[in-house]
Amino acid sequence: VKFYQDAFDWKIEKWSGPQDYWLITTGSEKEPGINGAIMRRMSPGATTVNTIDVPSIDAYMAKVKNSGGKVITEKMSIPGVGYFCYCQDTEGNTFGIMQSDTMVRS
Repeated sequence: VKFYQDAFDWKIEKWSGPQDYWLITTGSEKEPGINGAIMRRMSPGATTVNTIDVPSIDAYMAKVKNSGGKVITEKMSIPGVGYFCYCQDTEGNTFGIMQSDTMVRS
């Protein structure tokens, strides 16, 4: 929870139910986002790899590192799409960050 709050400025609140389950607000209601939740894995092998849209991949690669995470691939250019890399949070969960090509966003 702390990693995602620090790296992405998300608002994260523990759900009042009986599980380790946290509700997430990723931005304002006027912007697209992935508002939802995070929870502990049900089994060690269970995994999902989400990709997070960021305005600057270089800035967020630095934020990931400064928040205790790791950048595990180099920044990759995807022609006509933008820039992408894989990262890991402080618990070893893999996720992607992506900066869309401004020429594609219209």
